[in-house]
Amino acid sequence: MSEAVPQAAGGPADGLPLRERRLAMATILLGIGLAVLDGTLVTLALPAIAREFQQAPATAIWIVNAYQLAVLVMMLPCAALGDRFGYRRVYLWGVAVLLAGSLGCALSRGLPALIAWRALQGMGAAGIMGVNAALVRLTYPHALLGRGMALNSITVAVTSVAGPTLAAAVLSHASWPWLFAINLPLGLGLLWLGRRALPHLRSATPVSLRPLDVLQNAAMFTLIFLGVDLLGTRVGAGVAGARDAALAAALLLGGVAVGAVFVRGQLRQDVPLLPVDLLRIPVFALSMCTSVTAFAAQTLGQIALPFLLLVGLGRSPAQTGALMAAWPLGSIAMAPVAGRLIGRCNAGVLSAIGLWLMAAGLALLALLPAAPDNAGIAWRMALCGVGFALFQSPNNYTIVTSAPVHRAGGAGGMLGTARLTGQSAGAVLLAIVFSAAPPPSGPPVALALGAACAAVAGLFSLSRRRGLMPAAGA
Repeated sequence: MSEAVPQAAGGPADGLPLRERRLAMATILLGIGLAVLDGTLVTLALPAIAREFQQAPATAIWIVNAYQLAVLVMMLPCAALGDRFGYRRVYLWGVAVLLAGSLGCALSRGLPALIAWRALQGMGAAGIMGVNAALVRLTYPHALLGRGMALNSITVAVTSVAGPTLAAAVLSHASWPWLFAINLPLGLGLLWLGRRALPHLRSATPVSLRPLDVLQNAAMFTLIFLGVDLLGTRVGAGVAGARDAALAAALLLGGVAVGAVFVRGQLRQDVPLLPVDLLRIPVFALSMCTSVTAFAAQTLGQIALPFLLLVGLGRSPAQTGALMAAWPLGSIAMAPVAGRLIGRCNAGVLSAIGLWLMAAGLALLALLPAAPDNAGIAWRMALCGVGFALFQSPNNYTIVTSAPVHRAGGAGGMLGTARLTGQSAGAVLLAIVFSAAPPPSGPPVALALGAACAAVAGLFSLSRRRGLMPAAGA
């Protein structure tokens, strides 16, 4: 029995019919899964690539950084292009660029070329990620949108876990170029599906996309990313450490200064590239604050935990990997429940409860006894994952639906930008903690700080409860 799809007054259909919706959602999930996989798939191969090209491990890290930086720089421009030219078109171009980058990576015979092709891959991934939330919104009826957001969250969690596992399976039978070659049949199938399944919609209010705005956006995020990377990976003791710290501070301050000029210019535009106009919506602004603070907490936890397990508690790499999987597995288990609760419960309250559960999990990990058993570690991590899933789907739903339909691309771009901003802030805080208290004493401090960030994020979420009412008749 098919579900009825109501019409939005004076606008396009409220979502797609059931059969078309399933095919469109399969396409959207395959795309976001591929983009997330490509961010993590190569990490296991970095030592082998560094040896093959006779490069230092610190240089080989840029195989990962180039992808992440390209996604960060291009996320908002791709979202704006989606608002202007259609989300389906930007998605398909993103897949095509990701394919071209994957082919270049597979054929690379030097590290500089590989890094450049990885950056192109990241640009393609930004095209997919930048319009992902907007496409989900167009695919699902409003009453079922929470389920779509939950499916999106599950896919991201599963592919985040699956990346290293899939890489290990490939590398046990083939060389590292095959990590990129496997994208080719998947990407070609995605292009074929996308042309037939994705919904069509062009914005009634074209976004201004001036070259200077795009340049300032790129400069702001690049300087901040480089500063965070330097602060987190190279700052140490002595004269060299002080020099690196000064350079990192200069890069961060430069990024903030460019950002101030950029934001000031964006405030004068009716439909800006950086959707500061959406921040005038109180619920949207509070949801962004919630997201930034929550992802800072997540980053503090997920980076500090391997140091705690490996250095502080003496677990092996295999044990650490198995224990770390409890966090995303907790998220996978809770995400469908969170999706069904959206519309039935106040999203502000629901997200706050999830964030306080994550805060409790992080605090309990920070207070672990000197010789904990693995089960005790695992359930605390699972609690963090359950809480994070209970926050993420309702919060993403609120960010996307609190913006007008014709600004869905901008809202989705801000969703991704909030995540990356929070992760960068968490990395900076972790670097500061570790510079003052290196492992094994630093990780419990970082986890406690993460718990505090999650608790504050819960307060942000709770403060928007009056602006978020459950759906009528839910």
